[in-house]
Amino acid sequence: MFCKRHVISLFLAIVVLLFPLVIEAMGQGYFPPKNVWRSNEPAAAGFDKAKLEAAVSFAVANESKAPRDQQLGQAQTFGREPFGESIGPYKTRGEMTGLIIRRGLLVKSWGEPDRIDMTHSVTKSFLTATVGLAYDKGIIKNLKSPVYKEMAPVLKYEPDRRFGSTDEFGRTGFLELFNTSHNKKIDWDSLLRQTSDWEGVLWGKPDWADRPAKDRKTWLTRKRNAPGTVFEYNDVRVNLLALAALNVIREPLPSYLKKHLMDEIGASDTWRWHGYENSFIVLDGKIVQSVSGGGHWGGGMFINAFDMARLGVLIENEGVWDGKRLLSREFLNLAETPTAARPTYGFMNFFLNTEKGLYPKAPEGTVAFLGNGTNLVYIDKENDLVIVARWINGQKIDEFLSLVYGALKDE
Repeated sequence: MFCKRHVISLFLAIVVLLFPLVIEAMGQGYFPPKNVWRSNEPAAAGFDKAKLEAAVSFAVANESKAPRDQQLGQAQTFGREPFGESIGPYKTRGEMTGLIIRRGLLVKSWGEPDRIDMTHSVTKSFLTATVGLAYDKGIIKNLKSPVYKEMAPVLKYEPDRRFGSTDEFGRTGFLELFNTSHNKKIDWDSLLRQTSDWEGVLWGKPDWADRPAKDRKTWLTRKRNAPGTVFEYNDVRVNLLALAALNVIREPLPSYLKKHLMDEIGASDTWRWHGYENSFIVLDGKIVQSVSGGGHWGGGMFINAFDMARLGVLIENEGVWDGKRLLSREFLNLAETPTAARPTYGFMNFFLNTEKGLYPKAPEGTVAFLGNGTNLVYIDKENDLVIVARWINGQKIDEFLSLVYGALKDE
């Protein structure tokens, strides 16, 4: 016979088990604790199980044909550009992997979702989130303010350098990031939107050498465009944003992101954010690495699919995680505002389906974080849907998404 204490214990145990279901029924969604992700059956999540399986089979059948060895892949593509040598680490990737999450619950997983792999330019989405944290905390006060006004001198770490030698006489020890008349016009917003047209060399990579123009005669003589007017996907300028953010935050970006966002959303302890072998500066008496915004020359975010999905769930919930706001609605609204010079792009790496210009078979109003590979974090707020697909053929994403939506019975 149960005593009163046993009855109370049983009641509390039932409450703990049913609490996620109650929260979900109230429309507040489920937010997975660290190292836990509760599952839901496809039918209960509003999917036709057979059609969803067909969508996953399609994704698996359309794995990227690029080499799994990421360094070899770089050598065959970006490594062929001027100054295209690797300066950061790589990792051979795993098999085609994915997650389908609805209302915060895991509906389907395949491949190796726990495996830590490079996520390439999805790193830029984490960089944008890091800048957003600094903006929300008042460290960056105005995104339309010229960046140079907030820049302290940046001292590059060069252990073999001797400032007193005659060869160094008259040479500054600092990185001159915004000292030209053109670069002084650049604001945070144009850096975030990849419309800055910054000119210069950073970590041994000239701005013109990343995806260089076909006309080689223009490499050193090109027209300078006013910040905000011309879009160009350029990793040198992405790395500039990372360095500028490091300079104002005065803390390594990985530890800042971990403390204020990744730990808050229950991310694992296995992700790492790397820079380059030569991207070290001296900051407040410490040697600090400035991280990269992708794997263009190596480095970037090394992370598993579940942790990528957690960022997607955070953005799906407008920057709120389990009742706590981590990113302001103001910043995210700006991040998801189309860039005039590229309407399918907001802040980096928020790809927008403006007028279905990105994925014609998917709804408007959706957001995608995209990286080489292809790495995809897809966010549909209206349908409470987050999809992660890693190492899928980029040309097949639209069709894959259409199959997922075709399986969604209550769309």
